[in-house]
Amino acid sequence: MPAFDLFSIGHSNIAAERFIGLLRGAGVTAVADVRSTPFSRRFPWFSGKNLAVTLAQHGMAYLAYGEALGGRPHDAALYRDGVADYEAMARQPEFQAGIDRLCADAARLRVCVMCAEREPLDCHRCLLVARALAARGLAGGHILHDGTIEPHQATERRLLALTNADDDLFAPGQSERLAAAYRRRARAVAYRAKAG
Repeated sequence: MPAFDLFSIGHSNIAAERFIGLLRGAGVTAVADVRSTPFSRRFPWFSGKNLAVTLAQHGMAYLAYGEALGGRPHDAALYRDGVADYEAMARQPEFQAGIDRLCADAARLRVCVMCAEREPLDCHRCLLVARALAARGLAGGHILHDGTIEPHQATERRLLALTNADDDLFAPGQSERLAAAYRRRARAVAYRAKAG
């Protein structure tokens, strides 16, 4: 298994025991919650306060990162046509400071970045946060619900295939194709501001 600097997971609707088991299987010692609103009405065991207690009972820390690394920005300038603009968000000093703090935590703990969506390619934890971490040279692994850990580079290959970015023979270089694939996928799945 490749060495990972940190992990990511989407809690989705899995049972708390299964969630803890997946974290333990990866050797996780801290969960970095990147949800803008760390609350779940349908799955209350994943609400921030409840989750912090559960993790502590299993010897894991709960780290709140939603303010700096959440996918639902408060600033209207960080939306394009009502959709959260991940590239603009990634340039914000608050986001960069959050990534700095996450890198420091990952240097001393086995951190797993957590959000709600099961599929990494449906979530800002992959399309925004993991991308920023990879740009800094950190090796990330996405913990899937079947217990496998998908290296972030493999997730990027799925992203290229999903957005047909590999099919264009006249497309620019690999980094440009990957950036375009990130942009297209983010546009499809990012948070949409409520009209009004």
